[in-house]
Amino acid sequence: MKFAHLADIHIGAWRDPALKSLNLEAFRRAIHIILEKKLDFVLISGDLFNTAMPSIDHLKQAVILLKRLKKQGISVYAVPGSHDYSPSGRTILDVLEEAEFLGNVMKGYVVDNKLRLRFRVDKKTGAKITGIRGKKGSLEKKDYEVLDVKSLEQESGFKIFMFHTALDELKPEELEMMDSIPATELPRGFDYYAGGHIHVVKHKDITDYKNLVYPGPIFPANFAELWKLGRGGFYVYDDGKLEFQPLNIKNIYKIEVNAEDKTSEQVNHELEASIQNKEFNNTIVLIRVFGKLKSGKPSDINFKNLFKESYNKSAYFVMRNTAKLSSQEFEEAGISSGTAEQIEEELIKEYAGKAKTSFTDKEEEIIKNLIKLMSEEVKEGEKKYEYDARIKKEVDEVLGF
Repeated sequence: MKFAHLADIHIGAWRDPALKSLNLEAFRRAIHIILEKKLDFVLISGDLFNTAMPSIDHLKQAVILLKRLKKQGISVYAVPGSHDYSPSGRTILDVLEEAEFLGNVMKGYVVDNKLRLRFRVDKKTGAKITGIRGKKGSLEKKDYEVLDVKSLEQESGFKIFMFHTALDELKPEELEMMDSIPATELPRGFDYYAGGHIHVVKHKDITDYKNLVYPGPIFPANFAELWKLGRGGFYVYDDGKLEFQPLNIKNIYKIEVNAEDKTSEQVNHELEASIQNKEFNNTIVLIRVFGKLKSGKPSDINFKNLFKESYNKSAYFVMRNTAKLSSQEFEEAGISSGTAEQIEEELIKEYAGKAKTSFTDKEEEIIKNLIKLMSEEVKEGEKKYEYDARIKKEVDEVLGF
C-alpha cells in the first residue's frame, strides 16, 4: 500500500501574484511526483484552498491537476479544513466531490446524540478511511466530544483517520496558545492518523496511536514559515515506511540583522554589506531586522534601496520583517486595562506625546474610526477585490475625500 499525505495547500493564499503562483506550482509538483511514484491514493487533510469560495481561476487550476490523478485511477480523499469551512455549510469541495475529483470522508449520522462516522473503502487497496473536518475557531472540538469512537475502534482492517486539528502532543512551543486537543480524543488503534492545520512537519508514535502525522504546508503561507521551513512538502507512506518528500520550489536566502544598541546608519551599512557580491538567481530573499535602535527610527532604514538592489541581482521576490524592531526615540507605548475604546484613546495620546505632537478632537476621532475600519474582516461570500474596494471607499469617507 502506497499513498501520499498532503495538507494545507492554501491555493490563493498569498496576495502577491508572484508568490501566489508558487502555491499552485508546489501542488503541480506534488501531483507530478505522485504520478511518477504510481501511488495508490492521496489524502488531503484540509485547506485545499485558502477560502471556502475560491476564484474561478484557482478552481480551474486545481481541477486540471486533480483530473490528472483521476485519469490514472488515483483516488483523492479529503476532509475540509478551517479555511474550507463556511458557517453556511457551503464549500467548493462539495462541487469537486460531485464531479468525482475527490471524496469528502466525513460522512455519518447521529445515533443517541453520538456522531457515528462511516468508513470510505478505497477500492484498490481496501484501506478504510474516515475523519473529522476542521472549522474556524476550532469549533470542530464539539464534534470530537460527541464522536462515537467505539464503533470506529471495533472496525477491522487497515484504517486511516483524517483530521484538521492541532494535537497537544505534536504542537510546537511557538503555538502553545493555539487551541488543541489531546490525541486521546481520536479513536484508538488506527494504522495512520493524517493531520492538518498546524504548519509543522512532524510525526510521532504514542501508546495506542501510531503514525500521528503532520506533513506541513505544500508551500509556506507567510514570512515566518518561509524563514523556518524554507520549503514545503508532503509525506509518502510506502508499505509501513514513512518518507518526507520536500518540494524545493525556490531557494531562500536569509538576511538577519540585530539592531540592538546600533544606529540606523549602522544597520543600513550591515544590510548593504549582506548583499554585496551576491547574485540571487531567482531566489526569495528574506530580510529580518530586530532589536532596539540606539538612535534613529525604523523608518530611517533604507529598505527601499535594499529591495531595489536585490531585484537588480535577480531576486525572485524580496520580503522584510521588522515586527520586533523599535527605537529609543519612539518606544512602544504601555497599555493599561480598560475597554477597547479606552485603550485606543490612551495609545493615541501616548504616541502623540512621544512624537512631540498633539491631535485635535476631530483628528482623534478620525484615527479611532480608521482603527475600527482596519479591523473589519471579509464578509461571508465577499470577494477579495470587493473587500478592498469597500474598505478604501469607507476610508475615503472617514478622511473626507
